[in-house]
Order: sequence, then C-alpha cells, then structure tokens
Amino acid sequence: MDPLAPLLQSLAAEGRLRVWSLVISFFGDAVQPRGGRVAAARLQRLMARLGVESGALRTALSRLAADGWLERDREGRNSFYRLSEGGIAEFAPATGRIYAPPRREHVADWTLGLDAPPPEGALDLGGGVWLCAGAGASPAGAIAVSGRLTASSGALASRLLSAPHRAALERLGADIDALSAEPQDPLSAMAARVLLIHRWRRIVLRFPEIPEGLLPKGLDDARRRVAMCYARLVPPSEAWLDAEDPAFPAMRAPGSAMARRFGGTE
Repeated sequence: MDPLAPLLQSLAAEGRLRVWSLVISFFGDAVQPRGGRVAAARLQRLMARLGVESGALRTALSRLAADGWLERDREGRNSFYRLSEGGIAEFAPATGRIYAPPRREHVADWTLGLDAPPPEGALDLGGGVWLCAGAGASPAGAIAVSGRLTASSGALASRLLSAPHRAALERLGADIDALSAEPQDPLSAMAARVLLIHRWRRIVLRFPEIPEGLLPKGLDDARRRVAMCYARLVPPSEAWLDAEDPAFPAMRAPGSAMARRFGGTE
C-alpha cells in the first residue's frame, strides 16, 4: 500500500485541491532554505508523487506567476522557479509561527488582558480581550490580571476551540498517525513532509494557536507531534533535495536556519 495514500485521501476529502497552495508550502518549507530556486522538473516530479497532474501544475504555476508570487528563469535546457520578492515578503512573517518550538514547560500562571492589542504569542479572544501564558509585562495601556486558571481545560476549550479548528486538529492528528511508519524512499519522504507542513501551515495561519494547557486531551500537543514527525522526515527528504538526476541538478545545501526549526539545534 502507498504510505501516502491516507494523507492524500484525507486531503482529497476536503474538496478540490488548491495546487497553488501546495506549491507555496513546498517553496516555503524546502526551497527557500536552499537558495530559493528549484528546477521545474524537480517540482514536477514531486507534484506527480502527490497526485497532481501536469496540466493542473502548469495552471497553478501560471496563476502564481501572474499574481506576483513566482518568477521563472532558464539555464540552458532547464527551467527554474523562485519566489518573487513580493512572494518572500508575503511568506516570511508566517515562517516564525509555523516553525516555532513546542512549549516545554507546564504553564501555571496566565495573564488576562483588556483594552489593548494582544502581545505577540497571546491568544486573541476578541473584543480587546486576550490571554497570555505567564505573568509577564503587558502592553502599555492594557488592563491585565495575572493568576492561575481555575476552569477545567475542557470547559475553557469549549469556548475557545471552534468546530472547524477542532476538525482541523483532528485531521492533523490522523495524518501524523498515518506517518507512524513514515516512507523510507527519499521522494516519498519529501512528499510526506510537504503534506504535513501544508496541513500545519493552514492551521497555524487560519486559527489562533491555543496554548496547550487550554486544549482538551488528545488535541493538546499538536505542535510537539508535528515537530517530532518533521524531524523524522527531514533526513530522507533532504536526501532527495541533495540528489542529482538526469532531469534536474542537485539543489544548494540548506542554510543554518533549517536546523533550528521547531527548536532544533545545529
């Protein structure tokens, strides 16, 4: 059985695949750390492994180029794509949120703030109300109260966790479970890594990240599980990016920031 089948079926069940978004996930995760430029033939090989037909990929690339996300150039017989300056500017702010390290310590104290924009990392509850882990400094002008939460995580999560957010976390968990015996061949590992980060990126950018201490059991360690799965997929998937093929050249070695994703060290 194809080890990617459960992930591809889960993605297909959500409706029409947005190929352009899958391409952007690959660029942000794998291409940017390696100089930002990838051969069109390598991109086609990966997308074919993900079940994307060549016509659908061409349409997606044309759209991304027309919208100012991608630029194309040629070197001999090979075509290459890279994110445009505008594309990099759009994607860069999300990188820190996607690859932030999991929280390692239990949070005992919290700060509830009113009447001020939420500080970085806080959970925006709407209406000028925010919740932040720890009893740190608050923005100027904010009304803030620090202390320990007495409500059960389940009761509080029912107020904070929307149905779409819960469903997205559950689908993410199912994908990670399916990758418990991750693919060993380099191309399949790269495809699995793209699918993992594609789903995680959409969760991080669409929904507020609720601190682990406020989530119900079973959904309270999403970032940690993603980080662990990602770490397992990186070595074989990087081998595919290192590989030279008659159809495309090897990519540049990754920069040092790659090793620090999810709190890793060089």
